[in-house]
Amino acid sequence: MDRLRAFEVFVAVVSRQGFAKAAEALDTSPANVTRYIADLEAHLGTRLLNRHSRKLSLTESGEALYERARSILDDMAEAEAISASGSLAPRGRLRINAPLSFGVLHLAPLWPKFRAQHPEVELDVSLIDRVVDIVEEGFDLAIRISRSGSAQLAARKLASSHNIACASPDYLRRRGTPATPADLTGHDCVGYTYWATADEWQFRDDAGTQHAVRVPCVMHSNNGDTVVQAAVAGMGVICQPSFLTGAHLRAGRLVALLPGYHLPDIDVLALYPSRRHLSAKVRVMVDFLAEQFSGVAPWDRD
Repeated sequence: MDRLRAFEVFVAVVSRQGFAKAAEALDTSPANVTRYIADLEAHLGTRLLNRHSRKLSLTESGEALYERARSILDDMAEAEAISASGSLAPRGRLRINAPLSFGVLHLAPLWPKFRAQHPEVELDVSLIDRVVDIVEEGFDLAIRISRSGSAQLAARKLASSHNIACASPDYLRRRGTPATPADLTGHDCVGYTYWATADEWQFRDDAGTQHAVRVPCVMHSNNGDTVVQAAVAGMGVICQPSFLTGAHLRAGRLVALLPGYHLPDIDVLALYPSRRHLSAKVRVMVDFLAEQFSGVAPWDRD
């Protein structure tokens, strides 16, 4: 069995949702398509497709193979284009993982501009707040908000963001304004599920002294935008990055707290599997994002 051809047939069947449509796209017969899928399933020892009367669906094994097979075919297409043109022309599908709120607020507006510059690159963007294994889950690139990169991945810093303790004017009128981090123990707080130190918020004063306080949280969320909107609505004190809070602080919907006390800054990083043999599509995306976020980050601009 020609496994590369079998992958091509399998991807065509899934993407076109049918054996006949795949056969037409590949200029072959439906019988050949059926045979390739059967041989591939027999070779792997697992069912890849569930056949329904009107449509197909992927099994769990089929979903995993589909992502990997598409990536292999994209890489093959890019390699052929490089050989044919003698240049590293970016093309093919680029799978990107990014945090939900950051992806919506600060990446989504950039995609049309990138596509205008690189029309042969197909973007496949997944917004997930949990930390994914980009190699295991088949991503080409991840945008991560972190104070550190990864020992297993290459990283390029795109920008920084300040973590800020803040609350709404309405909440502060009702509950008063904390003067020190220790005062937060008497306030309602809204916590972020993925905060590195959980409900222990760690501040550093101007003299360099550390102040760690375990805050009482009346709510937690795994989504930063939800945390910010809860604070805007007057629910309590939050610690969130300026890429989420900046517009609300400038508009007066939130008020920065604890002047003279600072939370650790975080970096916006582009992570990818290796610096060696970096594909053209990943390279141009990383360069593009670095250019867009150069200088003062958009969330810190007046």
